[in-house]
Amino acid sequence: MVGQHGWRQYRWVIFFLAPGLIGLLLFTLGPILASLGLTMFQWDLITPPVFVGLNNFRELFANSDFWVALQHTLYFVVGYVPLVMLLALVVALMLNQRVRGLALYRTIFFIPVVSSWVVISLLGKWIFNPRFGLVNFGLHLLGIQGPAWLFSAQWAMPAIILTSVWKDVGFVMVMFLAGLQTIPAEYREASQLDGANRYHHFRFITLPLLSPTTFFALIISMVASFQVFDQFWIMSEAGNKDATTVIVQQIVQNAFSYGRMGTAAALSWVLFAFIFLMTLVQLRLQRVWVNYA
Repeated sequence: MVGQHGWRQYRWVIFFLAPGLIGLLLFTLGPILASLGLTMFQWDLITPPVFVGLNNFRELFANSDFWVALQHTLYFVVGYVPLVMLLALVVALMLNQRVRGLALYRTIFFIPVVSSWVVISLLGKWIFNPRFGLVNFGLHLLGIQGPAWLFSAQWAMPAIILTSVWKDVGFVMVMFLAGLQTIPAEYREASQLDGANRYHHFRFITLPLLSPTTFFALIISMVASFQVFDQFWIMSEAGNKDATTVIVQQIVQNAFSYGRMGTAAALSWVLFAFIFLMTLVQLRLQRVWVNYA
């Protein structure tokens, strides 16, 4: 390649990059563009597609089920993201200390992360069972009558949120641990010499220096929470599914249960636009509270 110019200079680079680029085009960019085009058609996977223009979007926004699913999705995001962030930060602060059995504790918190969503969801259904679940058993010991949880339209969503936090808190905890361990110990020593207590050190040193990690964890958690599906599909009980329907569930049902691929594609792009907008807002807001110094 030395001494070559023009096309010959890059042909070997293209040759070695071609397998990855071809795979990216065929299995990532191609399906994305195909789904965008599919939003303009009505297709049931059996008969030929029929061009309908923007009619899929019009029907989608006029459908009350879509707005209900969006409301449930936002409910999950608002309940899940702050809780998983707060608990992960607290656990990371505790596990960032020098205590005996530290590796064991970190492993225990991380085990749910590497477990299948099917396993976690089935455990969640058992834990929140109103008759013999551990949660209601513990509430009974405290003299509290536990709710029906997954069988209740009011309590089904909190149960799914708590199950999701239980699975993901270890993942966010690892990110916070990595951020905490990048903070130089000299800052703590200097703050102690200046008379700062633990609260002052956490408020004015740890939190500002941890803000880039917090921002990254926030974006990751928020994007993932908009795409929830597995736990809702498994934990929603018969007769109570309407109280826990989220957008991705509607995408799957429209595509594979009702044969409305165009509607499912339109839903997917609406969800993408919503996630993109929320991420863009967070990117703008990071200038106010994220400290990269």
